[in-house]
Amino acid sequence: MKPITLSARMKALADMVTAGSRVCDLGCDHGFVSIYLAEQEISPHVLAMDVRRGPLDAAAAHIAGRGLEDRIETRLSNGLHNYEIGEADTLICAGMGGRLMTFILSDDSRKAASFRELILQPQSQAEQFRAWLRGQGYRIAEENMIEEEGKFYPMMRVLPPAAGEVSVDDELCKLQDRYGPCLLATHNKVLRRYLQRDEAQYRQILESLEEQGLGGGRRRARYEEVSALLEDCRRALEMMTPGEERRGCAW
Repeated sequence: MKPITLSARMKALADMVTAGSRVCDLGCDHGFVSIYLAEQEISPHVLAMDVRRGPLDAAAAHIAGRGLEDRIETRLSNGLHNYEIGEADTLICAGMGGRLMTFILSDDSRKAASFRELILQPQSQAEQFRAWLRGQGYRIAEENMIEEEGKFYPMMRVLPPAAGEVSVDDELCKLQDRYGPCLLATHNKVLRRYLQRDEAQYRQILESLEEQGLGGGRRRARYEEVSALLEDCRRALEMMTPGEERRGCAW
């Protein structure tokens, strides 16, 4: 039987896991990431959890079909409610919006903070999610971004809260929360393409508003809002000077 093949996005996510870690795959869906981690011998044991019985049963069938029942355990769980501290070293949480991920991690904050690392991929509200992580003391150690079928997917390896605070300039915080501190620091090529796309879109919006005439009220407010977004986008691009991607995160 051939090893399971993941999409570029899900493979990049799974490859962020520290080798040898026991993994809790939260929101495992059909279990393909869990299977990949076991088959590639990245993880000696995976706890695959999902809130929905249908996908979890499908995951169990896929796991059994590949003879991995001794390496992967399936469990029905709403968030981390049915997880016990110490069962895993790494938490994977992906395929859901940043707002839901914030709720899951805050709803069981003690359990969330007990992991050695968290591999997170917010599908939306990434800026607000990073800001929440920073406010809770979590530290982003590594980031990646994958472009797949015209969509951009940020992902991050996060370390649990530790004593001491890191002072960061407010303006820099805004850019780091919006675009990712490690993606900026390492000059990530996919982020650069994302920024270039946004820059072009913001310019088009401003040109359209100017053609319509600004006047006052909502159109003027929208123009100022997009102008600020364009300025932030250009500042981020300036931080990512052309050249090879760098290694390591300066944050």
